[in-house]
Amino acid sequence: MTYQTKPLSAGLHFLATPIGNARDITLRALDILASADVLAAEDTRSLRKLMDIHGVPLNGRHIYPYHDHNGGQMRPRLIELMEEGKSVAYASEAGTPLVADPGFALCREALSRDIPVTSAPGPSAMIAALTISGLPSDRFLFAGFPPSSQGARRKFFSSFASVPATLGFYESPKRVHRTLGELCDTLGETRQAALCRELTKRFEEVRKGTLRELEESLRDAPVKGEIVLLIDRAERAEVSEADLETALAEALEAMTVKDAAADVAARYGLKKRDVYQMALAMKEG
Repeated sequence: MTYQTKPLSAGLHFLATPIGNARDITLRALDILASADVLAAEDTRSLRKLMDIHGVPLNGRHIYPYHDHNGGQMRPRLIELMEEGKSVAYASEAGTPLVADPGFALCREALSRDIPVTSAPGPSAMIAALTISGLPSDRFLFAGFPPSSQGARRKFFSSFASVPATLGFYESPKRVHRTLGELCDTLGETRQAALCRELTKRFEEVRKGTLRELEESLRDAPVKGEIVLLIDRAERAEVSEADLETALAEALEAMTVKDAAADVAARYGLKKRDVYQMALAMKEG
């Protein structure tokens, strides 16, 4: 694969890197890697390997590590280099910078100092999954990684129950079965979904079905690799007053009135204020 070495303007140059298949790198990204004064990466070994594959020499340049654990220390140094007139290229470990990536703080700091920021777009696990999932793509919401604690997870998932868009989550293979079970409880087990695994890699797989069907498929067959979980938007369903009272009564056993109302309102696409009044009356009664 060829690349061009040409002067880059001072500032921050984001570039997307392959999520699996090394040939998914763009020609413009290779040009930036070959031309930048300074290189920074979420994972320096991954970037060095990618450059070796495509024959892009370092030419004496150092690759600065920039990740969640050292951002506070490394960010001032990178900003200083840009302000000195250097072009700094930043690559996430895989995919598009700022999508579940530490590049956001670096971008914000650069912009606050009137440093130019550009982006060479390319691979994204979320977009790749959406493309092959068969789920509606006219409107989607990327929700990132779910929180780890149980209470926070339930609240997190419930907040998306009535969002009129396809939902996208990143999840680890160790937690995805648990996640599917919690999604059955909060979003409804009949919601259509797609589990996309190891995209662009040798063992790429897409499982489709309802949330319950996907949960059952993983009970005795755990999976490995990077996962994107996509969930179809909810169909607005009519709910009887009796069913609403039952749902509220169950929620009130484990939550405050405010949280129970928010959870049930989100689940059925109802106004939070109306459900809160009903929950309040039930609690006081």
